[in-house]
Amino acid sequence: MRGFCCLLWLILCATALQAQERRASHCIALAGATPGLEYLHQAGWQDPVALDSVQVRYIAHASFLLRTEGGLNVVTDFTGFTGAAPLVPDVVTMNHAHETHWTAHPDPAIPHVLRGWGPLEDGIKHHLDLGEMLIRNVSTDIRNMFGGVAAHGNSIFVFEAAGLCIGHLGHLHHVPTPEQYAALGRLDVVMAAVDGGITLPLDQMLEVLGRLRSSVIIPMHWFSDASLQRFLARAGPEFDVVNEGNSALTVSLRSLPGRPTIHVLQPKYLAEEE
Repeated sequence: MRGFCCLLWLILCATALQAQERRASHCIALAGATPGLEYLHQAGWQDPVALDSVQVRYIAHASFLLRTEGGLNVVTDFTGFTGAAPLVPDVVTMNHAHETHWTAHPDPAIPHVLRGWGPLEDGIKHHLDLGEMLIRNVSTDIRNMFGGVAAHGNSIFVFEAAGLCIGHLGHLHHVPTPEQYAALGRLDVVMAAVDGGITLPLDQMLEVLGRLRSSVIIPMHWFSDASLQRFLARAGPEFDVVNEGNSALTVSLRSLPGRPTIHVLQPKYLAEEE
């Protein structure tokens, strides 16, 4: 009996220790806070990232490279190709709507491959704590043009680093529910699909962006300059727009813009010499 009690005590202690080591999301805990951002431009993708900052670099379509000051490299909506540079990311996330958002054969050298879908109808839950970055997801549905629905087939991924909460909306097909908004929490930076048809219609995407009230909005998933300009024209006077022709933006928690700001980045594959 004494041996059984000792074993039970060890199990409870191990469970408590594991719970203590699981870092909670500060995006959700501080969802009412209003932190600020400072913008730094023209950094090469291999240059060191500034202190307490995250570099967001637009690679292509819905793929971004997120880099931290400690050298962590994360690629969103990973398709297996990021350019000529020999980069093996520490983490890749993928979504399942189309082949332009995932690959069936990610490099086995990648330590963490996070798929935004699980078994049919079940979805998946990620909570990856890398110390310098916490990565989690909120499942969403896939909806096709014929009205079919694959429940929990995709994910909005949230990356928490340097005090920032960065959200990638993925191939979003519907306005999030109140429960999903609550699970997302505060998003300082958000990457949003603005094609206006294959994902959400523009009026619904603008509804989502208005609800999120992120400090920085980075358009993605636009197929031509005309579709990008259509989004910018519909965005309205409540958003400021910055379009300097850069492919990257380095953000840090500093000074909050007076209003939500759309930062247009130009997609650019990674080059070894940059």
